[in-house]
Amino acid sequence: MKNQPQIIQGNIHEDERGKLFYANEFDLSEVKRYYIIEHPDTIVIRAWQAHKREQKWFQVISGSFLVAVVQPDDWKNPSEKLEVREFVLNADENQILHIPGNFANGFKALEKNSRMIVFSDFSLEESSKDNFRFDSKLWFDWN
Repeated sequence: MKNQPQIIQGNIHEDERGKLFYANEFDLSEVKRYYIIEHPDTIVIRAWQAHKREQKWFQVISGSFLVAVVQPDDWKNPSEKLEVREFVLNADENQILHIPGNFANGFKALEKNSRMIVFSDFSLEESSKDNFRFDSKLWFDWN
């Protein structure tokens, strides 16, 4: 279902030349930009950022991250008790987490110096008009 967060499973081919990570099921035609986030430790929490329309794809390229996703029921005053879905993304598993619009996400590294690339279907200007923030303590215990 494209209107729910889902994992796109990539693959890994290994031979005497090394490893080839690929994700042929990941359609990049909607992507307008990307950025890379690096967490130096496992303490930093980035939560909650949300978008009503913008969709994003998260792929860990080094280490691992815990990514939590929630669907706000109200964009100005959401309920405190909402279902949170958790995803653990590990660079060695070559997975891409697709988060469609209408969701909030938060994440933290599970290993020091973890890096994650984030793809977006919105330009920076478009994204800034569709950007919502919620308190990191809402919905999920990060400890």
